[in-house]
Amino acid sequence: MQDAPASRQQQLEQAERVGPAFSVDGMLAARNGTRRAIAEIAARVRPGMVEEDAVEMAKGVLRDAGLALSWHPTRVRFGRNTVKPMRLASEPGIVLGENDIFFIDIAPRMDAFEGDGGASFVVGKHHEYERCAADAEALFHELRGIWTRDGLTGRQLYEHGKQWALARGWVLNFDLPGHRVSDFPHAAIHTGSLAEFDGAPLPVRWILEIHLRHPSEAFGAFFEDMLLGDSFFG
Repeated sequence: MQDAPASRQQQLEQAERVGPAFSVDGMLAARNGTRRAIAEIAARVRPGMVEEDAVEMAKGVLRDAGLALSWHPTRVRFGRNTVKPMRLASEPGIVLGENDIFFIDIAPRMDAFEGDGGASFVVGKHHEYERCAADAEALFHELRGIWTRDGLTGRQLYEHGKQWALARGWVLNFDLPGHRVSDFPHAAIHTGSLAEFDGAPLPVRWILEIHLRHPSEAFGAFFEDMLLGDSFFG
């Protein structure tokens, strides 16, 4: 006799399971180490750098911080590479201009715990790049705030995000639709996206990803962080 199909509630609970080493304190420590490393990497990026050299620099920063293990590739993307989905390789040899945009995407492991974070930065002056970078972070907090107040599902959050982005002249990239984090490896527990999750997400379980692109020009901006309440953000 076949087992009965899992109920919707059982499916949601299974998607938010954790491994045997999971702890909230461990996950938050990995998150905090990730944010510190992003700031350190960004401070070392300069116009004239080649993207591949920036990636190697970022790996060095992570090693020096005791975060040599990563569960996905370390990425620093410059200029027109900022529109590419993460699953696609960067165009090689891109040099950061004097007035340019770049983003960082890192996923260090701290002991058993997965960190994951990203942010965008502008060098020099460029109004549209600055607006795009600011809007990527603003949309992250817009969706996080709605989740905190209204308990929307992951799917509803990303649908709201799509309309928010369009109203400001951007395209929200659904190739980066948010995902689980846990004690490593979360992929052994759940590989589905936040944008397809039909429950109200639990805190310290999900990464909310925002990737905005200009609808016709070759630049975009990225921001991601753990889905957490207001007290974790200054």
